[in-house]
Amino acid sequence: EWSSSPFQQLSGVTQTCATKTVGWDNVAYFCYPFTVEMFYTQEDEESLPQWPVLYFEVLSLDFWQRYRVEGYGSLVLPASPGVHVLTIPTWRPVELGTVAEMRRFFIGGSPELEDLTYIRIPSTFKGKRLSRFGFRTETTGSVMFRLYCLQQSKAFLESSALRQRMQSVLDRLGGFSQQSSVYNVLEAFQRARRRMQEARESLPQDLISTSASAV
Repeated sequence: EWSSSPFQQLSGVTQTCATKTVGWDNVAYFCYPFTVEMFYTQEDEESLPQWPVLYFEVLSLDFWQRYRVEGYGSLVLPASPGVHVLTIPTWRPVELGTVAEMRRFFIGGSPELEDLTYIRIPSTFKGKRLSRFGFRTETTGSVMFRLYCLQQSKAFLESSALRQRMQSVLDRLGGFSQQSSVYNVLEAFQRARRRMQEARESLPQDLISTSASAV
């Protein structure tokens, strides 16, 4: 249910980057920017969407122009917007025996995957259980991705408009509550003033004149 523009490039190759020794590890800072724009059309409201998957392959190139596969990996694009830093471990297929490792070291080349979707679930797989019994691999390293995710939807606009509408209603209610509180204070003052006048009128006149002269 995901689609993209026909002019959208969905695959690419980074530049060659020299590694640097950081502690006990050899680190390559690719700093390779890429942009992917995809569209999701929901037909069934009950089903949950499956987010797109990014597959990657790491290759090495030595002084003698010999290529080697250093690792495969995949990551599911984050479902929430914002900045995400993900570190994905990699692995590569291996052959048994020292001859294969010596061939890899001196000649170059190594076992490779014909279909990159085999990193997760092969595109040709139709069964219920996927068995990788007998497929030998070894861990090799990790790749760090810094992703900046943006999401746009009409539902977001509707919800923001609803929030603005609710905010305006709350503002009005707040104004009404302030006005009502002022009115309540004025009414209480008027009631107290009337009670004072009634009490003054009920007192004897000689008591009122005596208190006035004493003051």
